[in-house]
This record gives sequence, structure tokens and C-alpha cells, in this order.
Amino acid sequence: MEGIGAPCGRTSGEGTPPHGAAKPVIIRHFAPHAHRAVTPARPTRHAPGARAARSTVVLLNKPFGVLCQFRSPAGRPSLADFIDRRDVYPAGRLDADSEGLVVLTADGALQARIAHPRHKLAKTYWAQVEGIAGDAALAALANGVTLADGPTAPARARRIGAPASLWTREPPIRYRAAIPTSWLEITLTEGRNRQVRRMTAAVGLPTLRLVRVAVGPWTLGALRPGESREETADARVLSSAAVSLPRSPAPRPHARPPSRRSRPG
Repeated sequence: MEGIGAPCGRTSGEGTPPHGAAKPVIIRHFAPHAHRAVTPARPTRHAPGARAARSTVVLLNKPFGVLCQFRSPAGRPSLADFIDRRDVYPAGRLDADSEGLVVLTADGALQARIAHPRHKLAKTYWAQVEGIAGDAALAALANGVTLADGPTAPARARRIGAPASLWTREPPIRYRAAIPTSWLEITLTEGRNRQVRRMTAAVGLPTLRLVRVAVGPWTLGALRPGESREETADARVLSSAAVSLPRSPAPRPHARPPSRRSRPG
């Protein structure tokens, strides 16, 4: 593996959680089913003694084509098809045509700490691109490329081999016999709309497949598409959330139309 990167928070692509993170305690797998309307319970403020329960996160391996929201327009697959809890809310978005890790929580302060760009929580992606990344392209991705909405912040970018642990996507990506593909690992600390795809396109490497494998201290681990597990939130993230924002319940998943907030996937 070869890589070029500017200093930024680094997360592991997959495997054992970083030191200090709790081990997985629950793994669930739900087969997709037709969307059904769900009326969520009204969020309530929890007493300080309930902090441990509210500091739990749900980690989902979102399949390709699934909307990163509980409400499903026109019956499209959504989080409601894979998560049996309705008191949690996704901390950040992942486009329908992207796959991988989505973190959900019932804690509003923690949700903001994970999702808001000002906190610079690192997020790591594996991108299958059209073409072979040279050193110049890697340097440009690491140092920042200029997009329509301005230059990107420094990131980490490196070449990797095709991930052996990666599942087959349905439907598969398009292949062109005359053009090779390769894989990159990219770690960002900001979250613009479709940022990874726009960055790779800017250096002449269109993204064909995008998988998010880590968000801060959390990784996909052994989760297969559609599987989820619960973990205790990392103490460092909880501490930062407590300092930066007042602790409050997460927004109600169905209380308003889907957010149009920027998202990197």
C-alpha cells in the first residue's frame, strides 16, 4: 500500500475498534420488507441516571439503494426496513448510492458532535475509482482540491488493494474493458454534499463505488449489509459533546421532511 496524507484524525478502515471503545454487545439482521408507516413515541428528557442508556449508538451497514432516513417516499427502502428502534436518529447522512457505516443515536448532543463539520470528526471511505491513481492525484486529494463550493480541507488519501472483506454489490458497478479500476482509502474531516465523489472526479478518477468504513472511533467490523449492532459511545466523543452542546434528545425521525443538510457520501 502507498499513501500520501496531510495530518488529520485517522480512523481504522475496519476490524478491531480503537483502544477504549467498547466491544459490540448486540448484532441484529433484518431482512428488507415493505415500508410501513410508524408513529414514533414523543422524545422525553432523561434524568442524569439514564445517561448510560442514552450513550448507546446503533451501527448499521447501510446497503446500496437504501435511503438514510426512516420516512420512505414512494415505498423506497429506508432505515425503517433494517432498524427496529424508532427512538434513534442518523448522525449524518449517506447517499442512497453509497454503502456502509451509519451511526444512529437517541442523544441530540452526541448526534450533533458526530455530524456537524465544526467538530471535524474523521470519516473514512473506500472508493473504487475509474483509472489508476498516481502520486500527483493522491497529493491533490490530500492537500485539497478546488470544487465549485471552494477548496477542500486537507485529507488522507492512499492506494489500497481491492478489500478482501468487501461484499458483492447488487447491482454491480459498470465495467469498461478498456479502462482499469483501482481502490482508494480517503479520510475526511468535513462533510460537503457528495464530497468524495466530487474530489475524485476533480483529479480525473470518477468514483464507481463508495463504502464508508469508519466514523470517528466506530468501524464496520464484521457487519454485513443490512446488519446492525449496538455499542457504548466512545468516552472521548461523549466528553466533547457534553462540552460543545447541551445534552438533549435527538430530533424526531418522522417529525419533519428529510434534511437537506450536506453529506459527504
